[in-house]
Amino acid sequence: MTRALTLHLGLIALLFALQFALPAYHHGNLARIMVMATFAMGYNIMFGYTGLLSLGHAMFFAAGMYGMGLAVTQLGMPVGPAFLMGIAAAFALSLIVGLLALRTIGVAFMIVTLMFSQTLFLTILYFGVITRGDEGFGIKQASRQIMGLDLSDPTIRYFAAWLLFSIVLMGTLWLVRSPLGRVLIAIRENEERAKMLGYDTWRAKLSAVLMSGTVSGAAGAAYGVLFGYVGASFAQVPYSIFPLLWVLLGGAGTVIGPLIGALFMFYLIDLSSGVTDAYMLVVGVALVLLTLFAPKGMMGMVRERWLKWLP
Repeated sequence: MTRALTLHLGLIALLFALQFALPAYHHGNLARIMVMATFAMGYNIMFGYTGLLSLGHAMFFAAGMYGMGLAVTQLGMPVGPAFLMGIAAAFALSLIVGLLALRTIGVAFMIVTLMFSQTLFLTILYFGVITRGDEGFGIKQASRQIMGLDLSDPTIRYFAAWLLFSIVLMGTLWLVRSPLGRVLIAIRENEERAKMLGYDTWRAKLSAVLMSGTVSGAAGAAYGVLFGYVGASFAQVPYSIFPLLWVLLGGAGTVIGPLIGALFMFYLIDLSSGVTDAYMLVVGVALVLLTLFAPKGMMGMVRERWLKWLP
């Protein structure tokens, strides 16, 4: 077993064991963080490993969330098939966005993804009769059952979040070691050289968009199921910026980085807001310091200085 595989399996085992040790408040927080870290891992595939900077990733998260939520409330589906509907919605949106947005590069790509995301947000508001617009809608506890398990129960919710996070974490580790993952990294480093070597870089980038959008959609669908709420706020610009910040802080292009970044940001806001009303100032100062002294993110710095083998 390699050191990288041991490290990631150890992290999964640690998160599993924390279920039995954490007090209720942190137990609930960690379940939420694992779902949001899954969202960030999806973002990391596209940005951290492929070098495609998206400013509209909230659309994939919201597509998964609304695909699941509407399947439950409008079609009366059980939560299992509804969750798959959410993933399918995110995959379909990823395909459309990928086919169109990848015709552009650089700043144009960022703007196109932002515009797609805003279009989805406005569409949610326009069809307010179904989506409940700004208010959003809840998923009843009776609908949040799968195989006899109540997903609103804190213990079941934690294990469901842990399972999703673990699958995506190990999937990402497999991806970065696969031939496709190597091509994605080559595109990030020098796309022209990758083309000269004979790789179909457009197809590889489309694969990255599909994987990234689908994982982000799975996180959105899981969030709706586990926390019982579907809302338009998750399709707004801040939810496109959050995964970018989590990935940058934790370490773009590292498998563990998105979890570290999400964990750090969540507790930084949580703790500073308990001390001062100007908690965003504290958050801003911390972000500036981290950017200055760890420009590659926390796990990026660890990899650069101590663990060269860290994927």
